[in-house]
Amino acid sequence: MDTAARYSNLFVERERAADSFWVSLRYFSLYRTAVAALFLGLTVVYGDALSLGSHQLELFRFVAGAYLVVGIALQALLRNVRKHFNQQLTLQAGIDVLAITLLMYASGGIRSGLGVMLLISLTGAAIVAPRRLNFLYAALASIALLLEQGYWVLAHDAPEASFVQPALLAIGCFATAGVTGWLAQRVAANERLARQRGRELATQTRVSQLVIGDMHDGVAVLDRGGRVVQHNPQAQRLLAAEPLMGADISVLLPGFAPRWQAWRGGAGGSAGREDEGTARGAGGEFEVRGRSLGLRLIDTATEEEYSVLFIEDTTRSREQAQQLKLAALGRLTANIAHEIRNPLAAISHAAELLGEEKRADDRGRLTRIIHDNTQRLERLVADVLQLNRRDRISAERVRLGPWLQAFVGEFVANEAVAPERLALQASRDAWVEFDREHLRQVMWNLLRNALRYARPEPGAVLIALTGVADQVELNVIDNGPGVPAQSLGELFEPFFTTDSKGTGLGLYLARELCAANRAVLEYVSDGRGAHFRILMREARAA
Repeated sequence: MDTAARYSNLFVERERAADSFWVSLRYFSLYRTAVAALFLGLTVVYGDALSLGSHQLELFRFVAGAYLVVGIALQALLRNVRKHFNQQLTLQAGIDVLAITLLMYASGGIRSGLGVMLLISLTGAAIVAPRRLNFLYAALASIALLLEQGYWVLAHDAPEASFVQPALLAIGCFATAGVTGWLAQRVAANERLARQRGRELATQTRVSQLVIGDMHDGVAVLDRGGRVVQHNPQAQRLLAAEPLMGADISVLLPGFAPRWQAWRGGAGGSAGREDEGTARGAGGEFEVRGRSLGLRLIDTATEEEYSVLFIEDTTRSREQAQQLKLAALGRLTANIAHEIRNPLAAISHAAELLGEEKRADDRGRLTRIIHDNTQRLERLVADVLQLNRRDRISAERVRLGPWLQAFVGEFVANEAVAPERLALQASRDAWVEFDREHLRQVMWNLLRNALRYARPEPGAVLIALTGVADQVELNVIDNGPGVPAQSLGELFEPFFTTDSKGTGLGLYLARELCAANRAVLEYVSDGRGAHFRILMREARAA
């Protein structure tokens, strides 16, 4: 196996060594320089009186001096070259092992006690080195200790039992390198995690600041005393306070103090958190310089007992809602006028011709024209009146299974439809909260449309009651051609119809009635003819 490929992760340059690693390596180099200077200074002042260099004083001084010079050179290298981290670390660790081994030999061998200095060097290297390099440095130190002791045994007739101390020290080198490396990796992993979390927190904080700063509603954070500790620009504009920071909300909003105190008193319990409306004024609004403001308080559930106050400009909301209503009313009025004009023109023309015709057959045909258009106008007026009453709901709990069976029987009897054309499937029974008359009208419109376009065969229209969890689905599916793709965008628009006798308000009215009962009417394009689905939330049985 290629050695370079096997150990490629040891001596190649890291993509980017952490700055903290370079700082640790610099302090490690300063420690080396200080130790070398200390050893050299002690031998110059005291000679071998301190047992330093007791075997060969001159060799000790030479090695200490060289160690000092190399330490200074390595420090200069660190300042100027910030790359090849593992190579520089390995070079320093190797120099430490060589220098300390020579100093230990010059001082009389293992009994001098200088071998402990190897543990310090290995600890410093293990803090920033990969695990494999840690054991490499420990192996180098162990080999140096055993070779140094072997030289004493061979050259100076030291007893063979003296290998016990170097062996124990070698074991200590491996243990030190292993434990220190493991702890250092844990610290490095925690540091990376903390750095990542810090970046994520900074990003989230920045995004939150941008979102809150660009909100149309004002946001203010209040302390337990009701003073503003944070706010967005919109809050300052709505409250018209300069400066807003540190201001008392009770002063900014006259009459808000009792409600604030009541909310703070209940904020610690469930009632305070569930009923956010307790923070609203009469009618849900406060007046500040002629502007109506809607307020909503939320407890942050923090130890500081901060509260978040949302400030909504209800004046602007009402104006926008009024503009939308006027625009919708204008479109509806224009459509009604257009729909009325055609029948009135037909009635007027038929009435003129009726006065001139003398033959009974022609008079009967003109009378039918007048009658048909009158009925069309009657249906249009009835649909418009029903649309006006869509908000007058009397919701009650309805058990859909029995209700559907009764409804299908009534529909078949009134519309003179063959019962076998309708198929009812109920995979579940469910209770929903709906206005019975509204539900009846919605289903009547859907079934009438389905039968108009379905093929004349048994089971042409399927009424399926399904659902998942607390979601109830009421489906009306026919086997006809379905709704053309180009008409899907206008399907629920008022006065859109493909039937010459229809008013175009049936589906629009059905969707509005569903929305008034907190349900959703939608068209499902699944290739099975026309498929309409009513989505409702299941209610508890009465």
